[in-house]
Amino acid sequence: MSPTLEPIHRLAQGVRTHGPSLLAGMSDPHDELMSLVWGPRFDREHALGLVARQPEAAAHTLPALLAAADHFDALHAGAQGRLRRLIVRHRALRGVDDGGVAAFDGMNA
Repeated sequence: MSPTLEPIHRLAQGVRTHGPSLLAGMSDPHDELMSLVWGPRFDREHALGLVARQPEAAAHTLPALLAAADHFDALHAGAQGRLRRLIVRHRALRGVDDGGVAAFDGMNA
């Protein structure tokens, strides 16, 4: 894997691992994920709100989510934009009516 794509791949891997518990029950998990990475910094406040909805999974998801937030903030603007485009592309490939968190199982960087 190219060194440029490795940081994005690592973030996508975290979504595959923790996305199902973090985004469970959300009508559009892609929108929720995009809201976390929309700005130049990861939206930690929104992320904490997502974690609060699933307290039984918080012990596992919170440390990974905070690490992903730090990792995202360290990406340069081009890599952040690429990650957003991958989320949009994945949503289009899965279809907006999908609504299932399992949609992230095939997310590739």
